[in-house]
Amino acid sequence: MTETKQPYSLAELMICAASEAFHENGEVLATGIGVLQRLAAALAMLNSNAELMMTDSEAYLVAEPVPLGPRGGYQPKFDSWMGFSRIFDNVWSGRRHALVGPVQVDRFGQANISCIGDHAKPKSQMLGVRGFPGNSINHANSFLVPSHNRRVFVEGEVDVVASVGYNPARLARGWSFDEIDLRLIVTDLCVMDFLGPDRQIRIRSLHPGVSADEVQGATGFPLHIPDAIPTTKAPTLEQLMLIQQLDPHNLRASQIKDNPPGVRAQALPH
Repeated sequence: MTETKQPYSLAELMICAASEAFHENGEVLATGIGVLQRLAAALAMLNSNAELMMTDSEAYLVAEPVPLGPRGGYQPKFDSWMGFSRIFDNVWSGRRHALVGPVQVDRFGQANISCIGDHAKPKSQMLGVRGFPGNSINHANSFLVPSHNRRVFVEGEVDVVASVGYNPARLARGWSFDEIDLRLIVTDLCVMDFLGPDRQIRIRSLHPGVSADEVQGATGFPLHIPDAIPTTKAPTLEQLMLIQQLDPHNLRASQIKDNPPGVRAQALPH
């Protein structure tokens, strides 16, 4: 497939980039927690990995992803029941890949969705750790972050370690890093992974118009910056059409501040 010349938004670029996380997963349960995350998993099921499994976000596996927002006359195509007991069996077996949206990430890949500040007296209270601990030790995880900045990609450790990362000081006895499976981090600036030296977070691709210096400047810890970094692939026309089907109410546009074009205007020289 060739890249489209059609204009596309930053949200659409991020959805397509994040869908790559599921490309070679085979038959696993894809869970996207958040609007862009869910669209990325759904796009992968329709566009690159037909073996992927998804639920209707309630209690059933579905033959095709359920569109976001009011469904009108759309009737989900149920495959089979997928209640809590089967969900947990699936999670614990490792046959799942979750794409989540952490509030903080540190250099180890440890993520926080619990609170900002001191846990005893937080500045901001969020969800609590929820299912992050079990997710991070049982199956693959990737992150999608809508605003790449130093408040998210923090210096030092995250305020609350809600999910396991590649931190030797917190590795449980009897465990190894080979049992932790962190894949991609997709942000509004770039795509990153954990394939730098000693699992250092590495810039995998840069979104059009973004420089490696800009990404490093928005990150609170050193990144591995390869000599040559490709540009994040533009969405294909087929992908854009599928995203429109999956998100007919354009909920994606509200997930990124002002949702600018996916190709940033180059800054003019001073």
